[in-house]
Amino acid sequence: MTSANDSERPRHEYGFEVVRRTNAPPELVWALVGVASRWKEWTWMTRTFLTREGVPEPDGVGALRRFGVGPFGSIEEVVAWEPPSHLGYESRKGIPVRRYRADVHLEVDGTGTKVRWEATLVPLLPGTGAVVAALLRWVIAGFTKRLCVYADRQVAQAGRNSN
Repeated sequence: MTSANDSERPRHEYGFEVVRRTNAPPELVWALVGVASRWKEWTWMTRTFLTREGVPEPDGVGALRRFGVGPFGSIEEVVAWEPPSHLGYESRKGIPVRRYRADVHLEVDGTGTKVRWEATLVPLLPGTGAVVAALLRWVIAGFTKRLCVYADRQVAQAGRNSN
């Protein structure tokens, strides 16, 4: 999906946005996406942890997060941490880009949450931008779907446990 500001973006920068809804409240979704160690609960990654703590909480601004499967992975730095509505991070290592920034916005949507995950990137190698952007969009779309499905299960399970 392209956004309205694509015409203002430099030609070498690519961007995309993925939007999905969950029945879970923002606080529950935030507990999953805002805490690095919880990503292994709802993604396909097997290693999700901090290599450096941030502020004002361990997962806050300045935190370095390591995500991986087997020998492959990435390191990201948290650059925006506004519980329970906004997580921003930038890639520091592990993906073939000069620059990658993603922002996850959680917005109240009725009794649930709208998850809006947007990203911009500058490819490492000229001519690879469209392919890298498509691959990263596919990964983020998968993350967004898994996050919402997992959050919905948490809500359903809490409902069953309260009856």
